[in-house]
Amino acid sequence: MDLHLLRRGGRKPGSLLRRALKVPVWADLGLRLGAAFGLVAVVVLVHWIDRAGLKDTHDGQISFLDVVYFTMISITTTGFGDIAPVSDRSRLIEAVIVTPIRIAVLFIFVGTAYNFIIKRSWERFRMAQIQKNLTNHIVVLGFGVSGSEAVAELIARGTPPHCIVVIDPSDARLDAASRLGCNVMAGDATRDATLMDVHIDKACSILVSAGRDDTSILITLTARHLAPNVPISTVVRAVDNEVLARQAGASTVINPVRFTGLLMAGSAHGTHVADYITDLASIEGRVQLVERKVTPDEVGKPLSALASGRGLRIYRAGAAIGFWEAGAAELKAGDVIVEITPTPA
Repeated sequence: MDLHLLRRGGRKPGSLLRRALKVPVWADLGLRLGAAFGLVAVVVLVHWIDRAGLKDTHDGQISFLDVVYFTMISITTTGFGDIAPVSDRSRLIEAVIVTPIRIAVLFIFVGTAYNFIIKRSWERFRMAQIQKNLTNHIVVLGFGVSGSEAVAELIARGTPPHCIVVIDPSDARLDAASRLGCNVMAGDATRDATLMDVHIDKACSILVSAGRDDTSILITLTARHLAPNVPISTVVRAVDNEVLARQAGASTVINPVRFTGLLMAGSAHGTHVADYITDLASIEGRVQLVERKVTPDEVGKPLSALASGRGLRIYRAGAAIGFWEAGAAELKAGDVIVEITPTPA
């Protein structure tokens, strides 16, 4: 796949995915027109200085208006012939100075037409096709501190950036996500229409981090309503809101404040405990936690016999089984394994 808050109601016309622009549209247009008119002004100045070398067949006099008129028909290659360069110097100026400027102005206008009509229309069409075919992608709802860190970690772990869709109301945050290669959309993630535009029901995972617990819970509720079978990870900062996030439909609730407290408590009883927990959580560490389904050749074997890593836990029919429990003595089809594996070099 190739590819930058509870109100519900009728579906409005959808928004398109977009790529962040290096220069705003009107600024780009202004720079191009400014350069073109600047070059025209240079030609007017040159013609005015060398007006003695021009001849007007109408009245024989060369006024400033005549110079502006001659410049415009010369730049646009219209050439009526009523005003013409007659001296050798004027003809040399036309050949050496005016002709290159004429070509440059034409390139500016042709480039502007291509960039604003053809290129942008093609880009909108291409992004619409990408959006139409979105599937098995990761949707990140909120690109603040937690969201941006999550996207950076996903990319570091090998997730292609074009498989990540970021929704945020802030253009600055969307620009940052687009620079990473992600697809972006400016919108309100609590609205059904916004989430439907990115085919949230076809996503493989949803990450919610809106910066406020109430907004994150509302987004989770909306996302679960539209994508009943997609895993949702939600960030909340208040302990009381963890239950609400789960009731809203979050598969996983992450509390960064509580996690920080766990690290601090662990460091109080050993200098290496917090270091190892951090190691497990990041791709930059020597080891990593991996969750996967049991393979057919592993069925019937004990959890301790895994060749890929050190098995820690089995999830079977909604129940968690530790490596020390009797259920870990035999893996069964449909089991989900959590294991520690070495981080790939």
